[in-house]
Amino acid sequence: MTEQDFILKSYDSDLNEGAVKWTSPSNIALVKYWGKRAHQIPENPSISFTLSNCKTITEVSFTKKEGSDFSFDVYFEGEKNEAFEPKIQTFFERIEAYVPFLRDFHFKIDTSNTFPHSSGIASSASGMSALALCLMSIEKQLGVAHNTDFFNKKASFLARLGSGSACRSIEGELVVWGQNKSTASSDLFGVRYAEDVHANFKNYQDTILLVDKGEKQVSSTVGHKLMFGHPFAAQRFNQAHENLEKLTTILKSGDLDEFINIVESEALTLHAMMMTSMPYFILMKPNTLEIINKIWSYRKESDSKLCFTLDAGANVHLLYPENEKDTVLRFIENQLSRYCQNGHFIEDQVGKGSECVKN
Repeated sequence: MTEQDFILKSYDSDLNEGAVKWTSPSNIALVKYWGKRAHQIPENPSISFTLSNCKTITEVSFTKKEGSDFSFDVYFEGEKNEAFEPKIQTFFERIEAYVPFLRDFHFKIDTSNTFPHSSGIASSASGMSALALCLMSIEKQLGVAHNTDFFNKKASFLARLGSGSACRSIEGELVVWGQNKSTASSDLFGVRYAEDVHANFKNYQDTILLVDKGEKQVSSTVGHKLMFGHPFAAQRFNQAHENLEKLTTILKSGDLDEFINIVESEALTLHAMMMTSMPYFILMKPNTLEIINKIWSYRKESDSKLCFTLDAGANVHLLYPENEKDTVLRFIENQLSRYCQNGHFIEDQVGKGSECVKN
């Protein structure tokens, strides 16, 4: 499938108004994507768990208008939010060729998160995927017929142009993005991982330790750009391909020890790329390292299969099998919560993907 397949060539122009609503979750990458080419194309493949509870709820109301400019208002948790408008403007400019009806309507975009906005959890993946799904539902109301597979692929394609990792939030439970030799994949959209997955990974848990709720001193957008000319970039991109290939075998066999090795190595490699770019920067905090060392000690003492991964920030995602939920939560409450800002953490698990609320 190519970009040309997603260009909307005709639609019913008689529709005057309507409203659609979707929920879409965040995701956490196991093999990390860091570095991208033009048009949000990843430099290396990635694979992620789709989450369940950490999600964005977005309702888009639309009314026919005159004039050719983009017209929209953005509301966040009931309050008008002008700070989000430049990002939506850029998003609309990027996707207009594929959804040309954007200039026909005034849009009211009303969005909220199930997790606190200041929690330090990136909401761009869940937010942009929810908005892309709403636009696809509007396309459907304009008389354009799509099967579910095309609908999801185009939604993922559009979401990618808003935020790269957003393309992995449309479906679940595992999603691959970026061409590779190990799995069905595409650079243009996320592809649901369809290979055999061992029962060990069913209902896998993700508890998110909120180490730092502040704004990152270096944005992910800037961080990705710093991979251009990075002295270790080529080796890193090759490593991601190799780790994805290893992970496909691990997911089939259920080897939790090897899963831990790949996932934790990927997390630390992501941050190593940040620390060795020019300019260099560190997004981990002292408490991030305290938690990592506590996890390593706990695993050695208890033979637990608990492991960590990191996003592009200080927060720690704890991944573990469902049968360890009670013991791991006790460990978090007794030993790890003290390293979280205000003791806060969020319990989540692997989920099925986005959900239509109003179509």
